[in-house]
Amino acid sequence: MRMSLRIIPGAATLWLGLALTAGPGSALAGPLDAVFARIDQASTGFKGLTADVHKVSHTEVINEDNIDDGTITVKRPKPKDIRMLVDILKPDRKTVAIDGRKVEIYYPKMNTVQEYDVGRNRALLEEFLLLGFGSTSADLQSGYTIRLGGPETVAGQKTIRLELIPKSKEAQAHLKKVELWISDSSGLTVQQKFYQTGGDYTVATYTNAKLNPNLPDSALKLNLPKGVKRETPQK
Repeated sequence: MRMSLRIIPGAATLWLGLALTAGPGSALAGPLDAVFARIDQASTGFKGLTADVHKVSHTEVINEDNIDDGTITVKRPKPKDIRMLVDILKPDRKTVAIDGRKVEIYYPKMNTVQEYDVGRNRALLEEFLLLGFGSTSADLQSGYTIRLGGPETVAGQKTIRLELIPKSKEAQAHLKKVELWISDSSGLTVQQKFYQTGGDYTVATYTNAKLNPNLPDSALKLNLPKGVKRETPQK
């Protein structure tokens, strides 16, 4: 089985593969500014996290949902430098490692690693990956117009929902809209929903999050057995 790499978070947070901004004098300016303050407070000192992840990928044309459960490990040693390891435990085991411009996907059943170079799409990939993982409100506003949604309870946590519309045409080619559910207590993202073209969407929900664990670099790399086969589908 080969994977089609799409530079959208639902495919590479994969997981590879966030309209209307309330302006001065708007009735929403106060509440939206309060959410931005929580996001900025959470981003201060953010170095990484570990969490359980539940991902639902919806394909509109056949009205089908694919569900994956696993764990996610994120390390952000400095701004704009984010490394990620997503370990899908069920229904089909696979692991995705993202480091800079390189994306590796390991399929244990085939004992195969597929390697991709995101090349000129690196900035776009980083923009998507940073959603909810240590981004400041300024980071979000630079790439998206933002609208305040409403309060919702997600995974047992009280949250506020934000709607984000990409500003750049390049991002709009991959993503129509993003919704983020921001925790009232921590300011971290509890859930993301990525709306793709054609009615497809991906929802990722994070639970049991541990902030700033002591993560060696090895925790973000694939643990591969001897004799693993390497493929570069792009070539």
